[in-house]
Amino acid sequence: MSRNGRRPTVGAEPNAGAGYAMPREVRVERGSAIAGERRVRADACVIGTGAGGAPVAKELAEGGMKVVMLEDGEYFTTDDFTARPREMTSRLYHSAGQVTTIGNAPIVLPLGRAVGGSTVINSGTSFRTPPPVLAMWGERFGLEQLTPEALDPFFRRVERIQNVVQVPEELAGQNALVVKRGADRLGWHGDFIYRNARGCVGSGVCNWGCPTSGKQHTGLTYVPLAWNAGATTFTGARARRIVVEGGRARRVEASTRGGGRLVVDCDRVIVAGGTIQTPLLLRRNGLGTASGHLGRNLSIHPATGVRALLDEDVNMASGVIQSYYIDEFAGEGIMFEGAAGPPDYIAMSFPFSGEQHRELMLRYRNLSQFGLMVSDASRGSVRERAGGFLIRYDLGRRELAAFRRGLELLCELYFAAGAKVVFPAVEGLGELRDGDLGPLRRHDIRPRDLTLLAFHPLGTARAAAHPEQGVVDENLAVRGVEGVYVADGSAVPSSLGVNPQITIMALATRLAFQLLAAPPPLDEPEPESIAEPRVPRPHALAG
Repeated sequence: MSRNGRRPTVGAEPNAGAGYAMPREVRVERGSAIAGERRVRADACVIGTGAGGAPVAKELAEGGMKVVMLEDGEYFTTDDFTARPREMTSRLYHSAGQVTTIGNAPIVLPLGRAVGGSTVINSGTSFRTPPPVLAMWGERFGLEQLTPEALDPFFRRVERIQNVVQVPEELAGQNALVVKRGADRLGWHGDFIYRNARGCVGSGVCNWGCPTSGKQHTGLTYVPLAWNAGATTFTGARARRIVVEGGRARRVEASTRGGGRLVVDCDRVIVAGGTIQTPLLLRRNGLGTASGHLGRNLSIHPATGVRALLDEDVNMASGVIQSYYIDEFAGEGIMFEGAAGPPDYIAMSFPFSGEQHRELMLRYRNLSQFGLMVSDASRGSVRERAGGFLIRYDLGRRELAAFRRGLELLCELYFAAGAKVVFPAVEGLGELRDGDLGPLRRHDIRPRDLTLLAFHPLGTARAAAHPEQGVVDENLAVRGVEGVYVADGSAVPSSLGVNPQITIMALATRLAFQLLAAPPPLDEPEPESIAEPRVPRPHALAG
């Protein structure tokens, strides 16, 4: 259906319907069943099935190429998702959700490990790359081709396939409406989030595998479409070597969960293992190292949250987890976004213990929680260690100041919304009551006092037009070798200030069209409306 020739994005209609692409055949071969050596031939080997790998695989397969996808994780169907965070975290997250940075503050960094990658465990939030960010890329990295106008056809294609639509108020959940009420009373700008969803019923467990197929992760959209075009996915297969002969990629060698070896003979390798894994694979094979930037320039969106106790029924288990955002302070690098969740998640994350923890959990239905995300100027690094990886990241003074400011603002919002007690996640601070922000303002917050998570890692194999500035060029080709490309968050040059999944998908789609020598898909329908958060030009970059 269309409205005035445009793809509907607002209201109940675009949110309804079947929640996934129906594969004619589930073309999965499990690495756990490969004990010896297996050799296959493909035109392209795509390493990773998340926001970058799956779109490339689908477009190349539909363009006539024989495509093989390698995925370190396993393939899960919707029936495998139990809606129990404690169970699904160990199954869907890398290292059971315990990936943590080292530095002046430990930061938990959730990473997906399954067909669909981190799109299986994210909230579904879908923002285009803010135009000021693209303008900075052009000036700072010479990526002048990446303009809003040039990327628009690829964004439209991704948004259609992923069904990017705005969360209707009736699905947002009371947690979001409490925060909206506070923002409205303070005159702060916000809006309901656009996300990739179809047939969402507000189960409240987006981050642990959607049990209704409502959230359109790539394992429900791009991967089945790739299968329908003849692509095959090998799960439990970890890429180890990219073999280069005569200056060109010739094959990929992977170890399998069954103890075997999988060899994919190919002339094109698209590395899409994610911002943490991709630089390690490239370095292990001596690729992309000339600029000195490989594994460096790691940006993340460090985040924390504030909880509040209200007299009304909130019930965070009902509604979309992340359904509302506030961009009033985006100019200061601060974005507020929803962070609800079911009782066992809240119980695990609440920074109290003993009788106080018990009493608060007994009032779970009266609890509200919202997130504070900071657009960072600090940069970290990732390197291999003892067969795994080590992520180094130090929270800088600007980020610490943004957290202090953001926590105060979010507490003010909750009091404006009617909360009597507010719990900022700051060590040694405790609770705030009756609108009194004095204890928070007087508290000397250090990085290690904050309870931090981070999302959206980017930049460790960043793109740049100038060889001395980036690992890949403006077309995502790895410099110094023919036939190797990067299509994931590691190629994104900087923090965006918003969720990057649609940016990654659009850049991956653009890459696939270039490899097929195809013109941009100008016939894709215009969306009825899109999210336009007020993100300014990013702050100065390291590196």
